[in-house]
Amino acid sequence: MVKKIIVTGCNGQLGRAVNQFYAGREDISFVNTDVDELDISNIDAVMTLAKEVKPYAIINCAAYTAVDACETNRDLAFKVNTLGARNLAIAAEETAAKLIHVSTDYVFDGTKQGAYYETDPTGPRSVYGATKEAAERMVKELCHRHFILRTAWLYGDGKNFAKTMLRIAENNSKVRVVCDQIGTPTSTLELTKGIDSLLFSDNYGLFHATCEGQCSWADFAKEVFRLAGKDMEVEYVTTAQYLADYPQQATRPANSVLENYMFKMTNGYMFASWEDAIKEYMKTLV
Repeated sequence: MVKKIIVTGCNGQLGRAVNQFYAGREDISFVNTDVDELDISNIDAVMTLAKEVKPYAIINCAAYTAVDACETNRDLAFKVNTLGARNLAIAAEETAAKLIHVSTDYVFDGTKQGAYYETDPTGPRSVYGATKEAAERMVKELCHRHFILRTAWLYGDGKNFAKTMLRIAENNSKVRVVCDQIGTPTSTLELTKGIDSLLFSDNYGLFHATCEGQCSWADFAKEVFRLAGKDMEVEYVTTAQYLADYPQQATRPANSVLENYMFKMTNGYMFASWEDAIKEYMKTLV
């Protein structure tokens, strides 16, 4: 029997990766939606679609991720990130569907020494983080069959840090990049593989879902240039130095390293290292 899966945010980096990963699968049928097809902040529209499709699962790839813009567009951030997740959770519960909801490292304050575990207390320092934290609570409360996957530093088919660095390299020989914010660059392909390892199981709950290892943004930029064969100098600067020249409205976590503890403990799944993942991704840009 063909399993119908609703994908929200299908035109984003993760939505595209999910579609590409399952392309050709005859046992799965995707109902792809983005903002033009479905306003996830509208409960009636969400319920109408869910009752019509009767999905096996809903994969929520939709999010308002413009972190600085969220600080001034608070209502929009809440509507997409929190209210949208709430509505999808209600629809999933009503139709007995599974819900895969993607969250973020921004739910933490970034001050911990060492990697964050799923059991660590949250404490977002930005509107974006607060709306995503609230979304997690909604999903937990309203949908029994939920998977919440917190990821970080995501890149794929779309606008992302690696592509920005390569674009800068076209007309420059040097770039200043922050060195005191650490995390784990994670490809949409690796995140999708993690989703796949859960999708057809009943292993519900909260999971951290990033590549293995850690680096700074400056380290990441340096590796992107190395793999691309670009002779670019990366000047390592502190966040304070960077903000003096390029002010930002939202506070970024200094530590975004997530430990994929629940993946390892509940089904033995291991993500690729961030170095291997970016190496594979760079091949797609040639």
